[in-house]
Amino acid sequence: MYHKEKSIPIKSSASALYNNLSVLRIAPRCLTYFTVVHANVVNMVSASWDGLNYSHRQLQSKEGNVATSSSLIMQAAWCVLPSRDLLVLTSQKGIQMYESDGSIMVYWHALDTPETPTAKAVFAQGISAVREKHICVGVSSGSVLVFDVPSKGSNITLSEVLEEHKEAITDMASECSGSLECIADLVSADDSGLLCVWKSGEDFQLLNKIPGFDTSCSSVKLWKGTVIAGYGTGQIRLYEAVTGILHAEVNAHARWIYSLDIAPFTGLIEHMYNECVTDTQICGAKFCDGDGYAFAVTGYDLSEIIRYTQA
Repeated sequence: MYHKEKSIPIKSSASALYNNLSVLRIAPRCLTYFTVVHANVVNMVSASWDGLNYSHRQLQSKEGNVATSSSLIMQAAWCVLPSRDLLVLTSQKGIQMYESDGSIMVYWHALDTPETPTAKAVFAQGISAVREKHICVGVSSGSVLVFDVPSKGSNITLSEVLEEHKEAITDMASECSGSLECIADLVSADDSGLLCVWKSGEDFQLLNKIPGFDTSCSSVKLWKGTVIAGYGTGQIRLYEAVTGILHAEVNAHARWIYSLDIAPFTGLIEHMYNECVTDTQICGAKFCDGDGYAFAVTGYDLSEIIRYTQA
């Protein structure tokens, strides 16, 4: 059973975006970093584990060498690789990558924008680190950009573009259990609900396509070969990644699923707790540790991060 802890204040409220919360645990310093997107700003909070000390930083949307931009940020997420951690921001203009504390921008990638205005919006969304050296980012065209990240420095390169999706990418997730026995490394989801399952390498290999029946998949996770996907119908489905076999379907929500998370060290999928955050549209939810001892939640127009811990 979980109980509510003291909330963490943030400088500006959360935008109504899918998966609008990212968490990075810094065990050597007994700190947890949180990020929440508001319009063209990312609220970053460093919180001590005892909940007594906070420090705040705000990162603004940028375009290359331009100091600030009015383009909306779509997502902010930490990517944890064996050699380094990076904070990745996606926006209507491009992709920014920072050192994990947000102090230095190490890479900028501009999105291809049409010369003449079109009815289709251009943006990047869906962020995931994959295995040893890759960071994957989705874009509104349906492409998945694969970046090769060195162990240090800013020599980050676009190494591959995956072109299996026809609709805008909504979310992506890599295998989070740490197991090297799993064939599938990455799952990407789009606005039609299509799931693409990939094996990473020098060239990424498509393993499977799981149809979505024209219902947007807003949040997805991958754990020990099982895909956990949340949809606009309020359903959560569990598929075997490589074969696409549906193992379970959860019909507990009446409205859109905005965020999913899994505690990778435990991985148990069972109903343990439910809580109604009154008069709030939940837009982000993340476990704060690998065992699922604590989790955090953000809500649209709330200037706080709500925390829960096991009793």
